[in-house]
Amino acid sequence: MRKSITVLFLFAIVALVSSQSKIIDNQKSPTQKSSVAKDTVKKTKITVVQQEIKIDTIKEKMGKLIPYKKGAHASYYADKFHGRRTASGALFDMNKYTAAHKKFAFGTKLRVTNEANGESVIVEVTDRGPFVKSREIDLSKRAFMEIARHKGVGVMTVTIEVFTK
Repeated sequence: MRKSITVLFLFAIVALVSSQSKIIDNQKSPTQKSSVAKDTVKKTKITVVQQEIKIDTIKEKMGKLIPYKKGAHASYYADKFHGRRTASGALFDMNKYTAAHKKFAFGTKLRVTNEANGESVIVEVTDRGPFVKSREIDLSKRAFMEIARHKGVGVMTVTIEVFTK
């Protein structure tokens, strides 16, 4: 009796193991779909765009900028000087980008920037002046109005930079 129970017990174990292996084999069958989760992240293409290197033409043509003075007071020539000779001998034209300064040599190029709004203009020194102690530079009317915040004002605070080659 003991032998028959042992044989039955062994037979039951073998049957159980074989049925389990069939279940495992059935799960791996090629006809069934895989139960592995698919990747839901979209793959994007990476494109490299080469940026153009822009050459600063002002720096290339005019030279290096050296700061001269911040907080300088600038004004503009009165209309009555239009057509008169400047200290350099050239005729003053209020529609050109020119300036008068006490120290810079004639022909010196300056960048004058309005500190209130950041607008700037490049002018050439063609005259001496201004002859008011509190002012550093006189601009032609066109240059002044181009950078002025309020067109009715005759004086502004500027930063002066000098072009050197």
